[in-house]
Amino acid sequence: MRILWTLPYLPWPTTSGGKTRQFHLLRNLAARGHRITLLVQSKTALDDDTRAALEPWLERLIVIPRRSLRSLRTLLAVAFARPPMLATVNGFAPQLQQQFEALLREEWDVIQIEHSYSFQPFEAPLKRAGKPFIMTEHNVESGLGAASYHHFPKWARPFTRFDQWRYRQWEARVFGQTRELIAVTEEDAKGLARLTSRATAVVVNGVDCDYYAQVVPDRYSRRLLFIGNYEYGPNLDAMEWALEHIMPKVWHLDPMVRLTIGGYALPDHWRERWADPRIDWLGFVPDLRTVQREAAVFFAPLREGGGSKLKVLEAMAAGLAVVTTEQGSSGLNVVNGTHYLGCEDADGLAKLLAEAIEQPHLLTAIGEAGRAYVREHHDWSVSAAQLEGIYSRVHRQEETHACV
Repeated sequence: MRILWTLPYLPWPTTSGGKTRQFHLLRNLAARGHRITLLVQSKTALDDDTRAALEPWLERLIVIPRRSLRSLRTLLAVAFARPPMLATVNGFAPQLQQQFEALLREEWDVIQIEHSYSFQPFEAPLKRAGKPFIMTEHNVESGLGAASYHHFPKWARPFTRFDQWRYRQWEARVFGQTRELIAVTEEDAKGLARLTSRATAVVVNGVDCDYYAQVVPDRYSRRLLFIGNYEYGPNLDAMEWALEHIMPKVWHLDPMVRLTIGGYALPDHWRERWADPRIDWLGFVPDLRTVQREAAVFFAPLREGGGSKLKVLEAMAAGLAVVTTEQGSSGLNVVNGTHYLGCEDADGLAKLLAEAIEQPHLLTAIGEAGRAYVREHHDWSVSAAQLEGIYSRVHRQEETHACV
């Protein structure tokens, strides 16, 4: 099939869950013979490494620069435009809209839009062309609340409540125009179905199981690991909660436990705020296997967010025992005590970690059960097959409609 795919970010390097999902789905679909044109609006420039990573999988790569967040147009639109803040930041982009309109003159089997917040530049051209499209919504954005407005001061709460209201109106407007709406978890699919009063398909988040298959964690290392993108509020909240309220309790029970914290946009001031020699601070880690092999446990104390967590899937694929919360295991059909170890409060998590680190055999059993689960249910080949099935169904519907 010929696929026109749009993104509000470059999917390389894979510094976030969304980028990781996009890169692997594009790669898997291209390997299945689909011809993909990728239209991207990006806040970062296209460099040689990104081009080299993406172009082998694409028929065309078209990148349009996004205006600065501090531009007057963005600031005024955030305050006064009908679309909500995220949609405004990524919207009102004439160059992107013109490029998309030109592409719509070509014949496409599938038009795929990622994220409702990217939709504003595409709405008018799609209506004028009368073209059906598929949309994937990675989270129910209007329900994220604290995750979307993590950096806002308390005095801005009236605006955040107003913006959530705007997002609910935006979701109703956008979702009603889709030919097919896709979620990444069953729970999100149910939430989107309640908003749209129609069925929502699911394409699960995945992991490259072969890439992590040979990782053997060091169950005796007494080392915890967390990897995240710290531009995302829930990851900031998770680590601040861990460092302020959970790890002091862990170290009271077992002073020998170490913690490795890595990922993109790691805040520099954390090193001074929590200057403990038992914490190893890393930046972006290009190959997670290097740090997974040194860890005994992947610790993900997430309290906010949505969807399923790629960081958790990657840890499970590497055979790491995961200690997390209900939010950290959301979207996964896993059992506490079998596939992961979970608790919801700081005291319980600290006790769980201190006890688990003393039981390498338990860590092995939990880690290998998690690895088997993701191999069966969350390999990227599973996700690509689900998406390909939706493409085929929509394409058949279009052919039937054209013949009537």
